[in-house]
Amino acid sequence: MTLSEHLEEKRQLLPDKPGVYLMKDHEGQVIYVGKAVNLKQRVRSYFQEASRLLPKVAAMMRHVEDFEIITTDTEVEALILEATLIKKYRPHYNIRLKDDKAYPYIRLTWEEDFPRLIIARRPDNSGSRYFGPYTRAQSVHETIRLLRHIFPIRNCTNQKFKNAARPCLEYHIKRCPGPCQALIDKDSYRDMMKNVEWFLEGKVDAVEKSLVKELNRAAEELEFEKAAKLRDQVMAVREITAQQKVSAEAGRNLDAISWALSDQDAYLQVFMVRDGRLIGRESFTLTGVDGTDEKELAHAFLMQYYDRARDIPQEILIEHLPPDDRQITAWLREKRGGKVDLKVPVRGEKQRLLAMVRQNATIARDEALRRMEIKERDRERALLEIQQTLGLPGLPRRMECYDISNTQGTESVASMVVFTDGKPDKSQYRQFKIQSVEGPNDFLSMKEVITRRFHHQAQDAKQMGKSHFAKTPDLVIIDGGRGQLGYAYQAMRELNVADIPVFGLAKQHEWLFEPERADPIILDRDSAGLKLLMHLRDEAHRFAITYHRKLRTKRNLASILDDIEGIGPARKKILRQTYGDLAAISQASVDELAALPKMTRPAAEAVKRYLDEHFKSNEEENAVPE
Repeated sequence: MTLSEHLEEKRQLLPDKPGVYLMKDHEGQVIYVGKAVNLKQRVRSYFQEASRLLPKVAAMMRHVEDFEIITTDTEVEALILEATLIKKYRPHYNIRLKDDKAYPYIRLTWEEDFPRLIIARRPDNSGSRYFGPYTRAQSVHETIRLLRHIFPIRNCTNQKFKNAARPCLEYHIKRCPGPCQALIDKDSYRDMMKNVEWFLEGKVDAVEKSLVKELNRAAEELEFEKAAKLRDQVMAVREITAQQKVSAEAGRNLDAISWALSDQDAYLQVFMVRDGRLIGRESFTLTGVDGTDEKELAHAFLMQYYDRARDIPQEILIEHLPPDDRQITAWLREKRGGKVDLKVPVRGEKQRLLAMVRQNATIARDEALRRMEIKERDRERALLEIQQTLGLPGLPRRMECYDISNTQGTESVASMVVFTDGKPDKSQYRQFKIQSVEGPNDFLSMKEVITRRFHHQAQDAKQMGKSHFAKTPDLVIIDGGRGQLGYAYQAMRELNVADIPVFGLAKQHEWLFEPERADPIILDRDSAGLKLLMHLRDEAHRFAITYHRKLRTKRNLASILDDIEGIGPARKKILRQTYGDLAAISQASVDELAALPKMTRPAAEAVKRYLDEHFKSNEEENAVPE
């Protein structure tokens, strides 16, 4: 059966039901995920003459070799499943939030007797309250720093809190009320943290009212020191919120969303108004929007942003309603547990607010494009400088760098990092476990890695392969001096690829070494070319270290879990996959551990008890003598 016959047979069997479809390429990779009210009609619409399709869809269909469908009972279920699968597969042809995995949250740890504010990357169901996501980690740090300036929030780890023998410096400089030494009771501390929560929610009026009430009570009871602290907090809150008010006609609780488009990306701004005050704004970038209808853009952003957002307001102002606005509204209402309205304002204060958001999005786009243009110009200048300084036949469009990482010869690994046109090309990065070398021998390890890399290229060339090793580098950089370079060059000669330019970059002086040449090549430390090569080398070092630490952590985790009674291979695998490291497992509660597949409550209690003792003994061993 030919491919077209196979697809035609599958198209004939499509059901008249709502659901999700996944388009796949020749390798079985999911390249697009979509939802449909009627799968038969929607999926069939893709298989027609390319001239009748949108350019982006036509480009995608040239790569589609198969598709898969998942039926659902309702359109809302299809909507949620689509968002989940896009997050899982990150398909090339879907509109998606740029770098969305990295967006941080502020976590308020209500599950602790004396809660803290910490930065979190992945919200969980531990009992904490999460605020975000924020697009900049700096915003999170600034917000926490501001709140700790107004409120004396404890900042120590739970381990230090449990083992504190006396109040720390934070207490003496009035930055912490000393809960570790019972210098403040639990209820009073949590009342203070309720104000922190209200502040993060944007309920500044409630915070101010609560603080003024405490201030008056303290003054009446002649607690002048406490009253002075509360007065300072009230003044700080008023100063911060003085410029936040927006027109009452615009609404008291809403998000206003607008964007500006470039060729490939959309630059979005979200203004958050709570209790009539503009409490913050966030900037986002959607990639893969070229030729996309703005209503589809609205759909993509709403689903991806509010899937992660922990605070959904009663009203959302947006430039265009998505084609499935009723289903998205129903989903938002379910997530919020209350009323949510999607609106496109056409007049009045709400329209003026959205126009202001649009203006900010345009400014953000223009600034981003200007920075990209400057960076592109700087990269071209750096590549030209590298070509001229090293005497290369052409610009080093593809540069590869190699580094070795181990601890006394154990878990020895190597990294291959690729820069294309002066930019990190992470899809081309590769990691190697050293196989033929025992002990800490970076020279032989480097030779093994270079041998394996170019052996793969030779094999791919014979088989007309298109793997990542098939591309020939314009420049190879070895992290290290003459020793590592010599062994790498020897491997390249043996594989008849010594015509590829290869240099060693030694970190001590940032000098470049060339095979069979005595004198080093010394570039100006401020030159664009050297800075680019140092970036390449540092990225290779980071990638190797990260891989080495991952293997070492996995080995240490496995060895410690082996010592816990009742934890066999299956349970060990579940714990490792769920939490990643010992510290994360130790922070989990017994209930959370017991809820894992294949775990029982006695096994969870054994893990918790063992790790508590493990970390306690480690802390005692590492304590500084007084």
